[in-house]
Amino acid sequence: MDAEIKNLRIDRSAKHKNRSGRNLLRWILLSFGLSVLLGVGVFIYGRLNTAVEVETARARAASNASSGIGAGATILNATGYIVAAHKIALASKVSGRVAWIGVEKGDRVKQGQTLVRLEDEEFRARVTEAQGQLGMLKARLAALENGSRPEETARSKADMEQVRADLENARVSLNRTRAMVEQGIMSKQTLDDAQSRYDAQVAKFASYEKTHDLVRIGPRREDIDAMRAQVKQAEGTLAFAQSQLENTIISAPISGVILERNVERGEFVTTGFASDRGAKGYVVSMADLNDLQAELDIHQNDFAKLGSRQPAVITTDAYPDRKYRGEITEISPEANRQKATVQVKVKVLNPDEFLRPEMNASVAFQSSEKPGQSNQTSAPKPLVTIPAAAVRDGAVFIIVDGKAVRRQVQLAGTSSQGATVSNGLIGGEDLIVNPPADLKEGQKVRPKS
Repeated sequence: MDAEIKNLRIDRSAKHKNRSGRNLLRWILLSFGLSVLLGVGVFIYGRLNTAVEVETARARAASNASSGIGAGATILNATGYIVAAHKIALASKVSGRVAWIGVEKGDRVKQGQTLVRLEDEEFRARVTEAQGQLGMLKARLAALENGSRPEETARSKADMEQVRADLENARVSLNRTRAMVEQGIMSKQTLDDAQSRYDAQVAKFASYEKTHDLVRIGPRREDIDAMRAQVKQAEGTLAFAQSQLENTIISAPISGVILERNVERGEFVTTGFASDRGAKGYVVSMADLNDLQAELDIHQNDFAKLGSRQPAVITTDAYPDRKYRGEITEISPEANRQKATVQVKVKVLNPDEFLRPEMNASVAFQSSEKPGQSNQTSAPKPLVTIPAAAVRDGAVFIIVDGKAVRRQVQLAGTSSQGATVSNGLIGGEDLIVNPPADLKEGQKVRPKS
């Protein structure tokens, strides 16, 4: 046993081998973790520095609208809309059903031309009724003014003479009866009866005498005046009925163009409450297209540059090569608080058939100075057109050296061609259209291929 105990030994080499294996495992895990962290860092760095692909468009500087037509230098550019100076929504004065309509949208009409007719049977009946009432009252007035006819006077006198004769007969009978009563031939009752008949005849004669006097004198002046007043009232009723009948025919108040036809045959037109599905409030809208204006909203910062009768040159998006002379005819006395603008209207001095209401318009306001006298230090700022989708919160992103740069802009208006910038851009910049919501200034970008 002692020999066996002496042979027992601890294998130090195995323990050293196990420790070396664990160290190797730790090193492998640490290396893997560092590799993962390094890869994540590289990935994040790459994402942060990768250029974002964006849609781009180039800002376009508008051509000088005053070239070839204006006498002075352009001091301000603005955009707005062409409007009719006086647009008329032609309504009916009476309520009724449309019997006929003779115009279409876009038709040119002359002043006084019949546009719409309403059903008029009821109005004609009212005119006939008023005419009959007036005729009856006029006949009564004529009778009062002419007085009694000779035949009527003669008849009244004859009636009075007959009553006079009856009165005389009653008087004679009364005297005879009184004498006989005094002689005791008749009773006192007989005398009373004779006296009553006599008194009745006296009253009757007095009535006929007054009636004869009235027939001879004629009607009272007050009765004639009252009848004349009734005749005037009937004449007013007839005039009103006739005007109502005439109002069933709706005519053009001016010469112009039909902008909208609002009714059809059989529809009801009312002078009161109107709704889209019920009665209509007006029949057509029209305007004189020879009297047009450009309606603009001028920013308050630029308002001081303009004045009454300021000359201007007007162009439209539809016909950019056609230029029209204009001048300021109306400046709103009140500013718009929300927009910080003042409304200005520029009259078109030489309109033609190409101009239409609600067209987009660009207006170049000119100075009153001659070209040689204009102040060269106040050169006009260019008017730049950009896509409306490029504007976000009053600013745009432009691409400079592959990076997004935010630039504040001032808008002069919007049109079908896009937004018009009066300050902040000069034209030729590459803009980011529909910029991403998380796009930041300085971030790398690249245009979509």
